[in-house]
Amino acid sequence: GECVFHDIIDRLNPGDLLVLNNSRVLPARLYGYREGTGGHMEFLLLKQVQKDVWEVMVRPGKKAREGLVFEFGDGRLKVLSTTEGGNRLVRFHYDGEFYSLLEEIGNMPLPHYITAELKDKERYQTVYSKDLGSAAAPTAGLHFTKELLERIEQKGVGIAYVTLHVGLGTFRPVSAEEVTDHHMHSEFFQIEEEAATKINRAKDAGK
Repeated sequence: GECVFHDIIDRLNPGDLLVLNNSRVLPARLYGYREGTGGHMEFLLLKQVQKDVWEVMVRPGKKAREGLVFEFGDGRLKVLSTTEGGNRLVRFHYDGEFYSLLEEIGNMPLPHYITAELKDKERYQTVYSKDLGSAAAPTAGLHFTKELLERIEQKGVGIAYVTLHVGLGTFRPVSAEEVTDHHMHSEFFQIEEEAATKINRAKDAGK
């Protein structure tokens, strides 16, 4: 018969281990206006290079020339240079704490298959998200509710958390003829000792 996602509990047995990625999505899409002309620009934060220097994707790209300054919220950013891949390095100038500012004025970068803009940013986070740093939602985990996770634990299934910050490489279509030629960006991950122990134990037990 047909299965729906919450039937996953029937596929798990006591002693099994469910490993979840607790990465939180960075609201990394910023809309800015060019100083002086008011030209509109969209910036998508890809990765932090130095404290306030980030590599960003820009739209429309042609108008983000070196030396130009764009304003967003109460902050500003200056375009420093263009990278090999056509992205930009920019330096941010702002007051306060950068991530708090992003949580306040940034927008969620959505995968192309999620088309509705949701009012509540928290809906783009998994219910167990913890460490900020993904460029896109780990969407497979959005199906879990707190109740379902509680029921899974009550059944005697262990849960271990790892952190893998999803990069924007996830969105890059495979254009190479040979999938092995497709260039994937590296992504940050972290596994605490406690989680590693749980995972190794479960694997040794054939779970």
